[in-house]
Amino acid sequence: MHYESGVGHIGGNLSALDTILVLFHQVLMKEDDFVLSKGHAAGALYIALWSLGRLSDNELRSFHKDNTFLPGHPPFNKFEEISFSTGSLGHGFPLAAGIALANRIKNERGHVFCLTSDGEWEEGSNWETLLFASHHNLFNLTVLIDANGLQGFGTTGEVASLEPLTKKLKGFEIDLFETNGHNADDLRDIIIQSSSRMRIIILRTIKGHGISFMENKMHWHYLPLTEKQYSLALKEVEAS
Repeated sequence: MHYESGVGHIGGNLSALDTILVLFHQVLMKEDDFVLSKGHAAGALYIALWSLGRLSDNELRSFHKDNTFLPGHPPFNKFEEISFSTGSLGHGFPLAAGIALANRIKNERGHVFCLTSDGEWEEGSNWETLLFASHHNLFNLTVLIDANGLQGFGTTGEVASLEPLTKKLKGFEIDLFETNGHNADDLRDIIIQSSSRMRIIILRTIKGHGISFMENKMHWHYLPLTEKQYSLALKEVEAS
């Protein structure tokens, strides 16, 4: 998809792909909501929908092209699995908290899952929402942080470090977890645990996961693949 459309953001898609697949295949129920706050990982979301039979191969080939309904950020009003158009970082968590509060007021059973990036937590809106969600005890809300350590202009440590993130989050009335974001079994086991409080799960991930020349390289936040790189990447995926 990314090679044929000539667009970047593949690094952040690969750090989030395992989490999104676990959610859609092993966790999400019909009454649940998923908000992809890091909207630049829309490609991973489309792949999850494709793996469930919601998208065809031909539809995937239209990714990011003229007149597509699969743009570079998730579109609203095209899929029941996509509640909001996202990508302006710092907006997804507030929207997810709003859904969770509305569900509780209406006595609806649905749980809300929101996937954010780690650089996104430099946005004040997330901390304001955390205050709100913790105060209102939104036990039907789970936030996952894709902590790959890289953002658009460098490492999260260089730009505006929040580490140790666990220490900063522990001051809130939430249940806090940390795990390998590429270990599907461990991730599923944590997500399906019942809780009487809002949960945050820090996912330690690798930008460009699975492709040796992409892993932990900041420029794969943006760069598209050349033909040679695409060929090399395919060989690595097939070999593994």
